[in-house]
Amino acid sequence: MIKVRNREQLIKNGETPLIHKARALAIGCIEKAVNAVEPKQLMKAKVKLENNQLCVDGLTFDLSRFNHVYVVGGGKAGGAMAQTVEEILGERVTAGVVNVPYGTEQETQVVEVNQTSHPVPDQAGVTGTRRMMAIAEQATAEDLLICLISGGGSSLMPLPLEAVTLEDKQALTERLLKSGAPITEINAVRKHLSAFKGGWLAKKAYPATVLNFVLSDVMGDPLDSIASGPTVPDSSTFIEAQNILEKHGLWSNAPFSVCKVISGGVQGLLDETPKAGNPVFENIHNVVIGNNRTASQAAIDYLQSEGLNTVLLADFLEGEAKEVGKALACGVFVRNSPVPKPLGVVAGGETTVTVTGTGRGGRNQELALSAALNLEGVENCVIASFSTDGVDGPTDAAGAIVDGYTLKRARQRGLDAEKFLTDNNSHQFFSKMGDLIRTEATGTHVNDISVIVAL
Repeated sequence: MIKVRNREQLIKNGETPLIHKARALAIGCIEKAVNAVEPKQLMKAKVKLENNQLCVDGLTFDLSRFNHVYVVGGGKAGGAMAQTVEEILGERVTAGVVNVPYGTEQETQVVEVNQTSHPVPDQAGVTGTRRMMAIAEQATAEDLLICLISGGGSSLMPLPLEAVTLEDKQALTERLLKSGAPITEINAVRKHLSAFKGGWLAKKAYPATVLNFVLSDVMGDPLDSIASGPTVPDSSTFIEAQNILEKHGLWSNAPFSVCKVISGGVQGLLDETPKAGNPVFENIHNVVIGNNRTASQAAIDYLQSEGLNTVLLADFLEGEAKEVGKALACGVFVRNSPVPKPLGVVAGGETTVTVTGTGRGGRNQELALSAALNLEGVENCVIASFSTDGVDGPTDAAGAIVDGYTLKRARQRGLDAEKFLTDNNSHQFFSKMGDLIRTEATGTHVNDISVIVAL
């Protein structure tokens, strides 16, 4: 079970008994939400083996008709998902490779758990992805390919087109991550620089039967965007990829190999990613095992069990983190709420940060800092925001928690919250305040969750 490691300190930082209670409730939401999307329990809820019949969410696969069962995939939940497949299928698994973030430790018998880099890809990721493609290529119509997809898969399963160097893809990835582009746009670009994503794995695996298990980290569960959709039709185009780079001011200084490939695609000199209607997708079966709503609903259920009146704002969090933080703190649920107190609000989604400063932080920490600047003087109200993977941006925290006294406490420490926000330096601010939310790496990811508790 995942716990907030510094729970007692976060509660103690509250100025009043009611703030102590509100902070404790917000922390309880975090723990309930993360544990609700633990990959192994989600998989086992969807998958049953009865004799030789693999029953998956209404689908049935007769394993006796398959000569081999292969496993490939990648993402923050990849290790736990692979381990679960082995527990269910045992010796039926022939071979497999999954790419996971460095530090992931899962014991598997057959499937190789290959550690690699996130969010910027590295050579270890390329090596593991090449092995996946080799496995897919050897699969025949008499084989089953199980594909395990979860958040972070786009970075963890890199295979640049031959004309694109890994160094150029790394440079572009870093710029995209700082540009404020939403994940769907980032992945549209990635797919058109990849020999693996955007449906190319499906083409390589055809005519094998492919069973996708998907733990979604994209709002609305668009399968072609989750991990950049290696086994599903791609709805984006080379033209769209170029437009995205132009929109965010990245086209004019994009690496040469990137511009060459995308320009070639726009001119029709390169094949587009496989689209809907292509026969390579005839034997693809997709099962979403969990998503942000799964986690958000668990948080709401917890608050209801604690006697709070609740509101679930599914798919609410999007846009610039600092603007969303301001909206949460100034919104109707904090000031003159139509829902009576005690009140609990849970909002899921994923914000973005356009980095203009020199500091360090994550989207949840920036959201919380912006909320603090607009929450001063509001009694008995707490706002917490966190990433369900336990890693908020390039930091060692999952997020942060604030209340109506946060700015008062900051001034007592000589901290100018506005300056920290302007410099995108939310991590240092909350480190000094002792209000960073710290968990271990959760081994899952379904985006972010923000919680408002008003007593």
